[in-house]
Amino acid sequence: MANRRTHLVIIDPQNDFCDLPADYCPIDPVNPQQRQSPALPVAGAHADMLRLAQLIGAAGAALSQISVTLDSHQRLDIAHPTFWQQGDGAAVLPFTQIGAAEVRSGKFVPRNRQALARVLAYLDALEAQQRYVHMVWPVHCEIGSWGNNVHAAVRAAYNQWEDATGRSVDKVVKGSNPWTEHYSAIQAEVPDSDDADTQLNRAFIDQLQRAERIYICGEAGSHCVRATTEHIVANFAAADIGKLVLIGDCISPVAGFETQYRDFLADMQARGVSIASSAEVIAQLQRQGAAK
Repeated sequence: MANRRTHLVIIDPQNDFCDLPADYCPIDPVNPQQRQSPALPVAGAHADMLRLAQLIGAAGAALSQISVTLDSHQRLDIAHPTFWQQGDGAAVLPFTQIGAAEVRSGKFVPRNRQALARVLAYLDALEAQQRYVHMVWPVHCEIGSWGNNVHAAVRAAYNQWEDATGRSVDKVVKGSNPWTEHYSAIQAEVPDSDDADTQLNRAFIDQLQRAERIYICGEAGSHCVRATTEHIVANFAAADIGKLVLIGDCISPVAGFETQYRDFLADMQARGVSIASSAEVIAQLQRQGAAK
């Protein structure tokens, strides 16, 4: 066992978020002329995951715990085009932002008109927080799909860690409630009072607080990494925020959200969160292992 409790948190290292090369994309058995392909690839994510796998392989012996969060959605989800249509019946394209005012005006409507009141309540609550504008993403990380699976190199690396240590990687599943965006592994953007899985994950916060050092990485830096880290900071005592380390070269933002990502990093550093490269983290962990 390592002398120091170190916890690696890997945010959404899933196929749908990675800009994978062809040899990571299997033939689609239903359409053999095509390969499976990521639904929402983040530029740089594949390289991030390869560096992360290298980190786990090189320094995993000094890690006390690994947690992997898994974005896991229904096909019919408020953040997918399948949920929406335009007022004239036309399809709503991915990467469309929808505000409550546009729904009230009839520009965008849920395909199920009976959902209108619930949708407006959600959008009003989301906008009141001033964190995100509701985005319609491509259908991604559908439960049971190839895109929902973990990047192959990362899974192989943490499988080796499990075999070597006799400890299991914790899986934190989020996003199955179709009525709310759920970027963060700590809670949904608008928690559902009838669904405990969307509410504050107190058990995960308590687990993290027991660590002396918490390394955070994954995809995407502008959304799920950002939201998770912000919620951890909001639920940690000020004295514990210094435990957090973002592994900067194992995180990338969604294209078009680079400014938001830079602002997030600056805000976290101002609050006491550290940023380190994977090489620096490997060196830290190897020194820790040598000191056992």
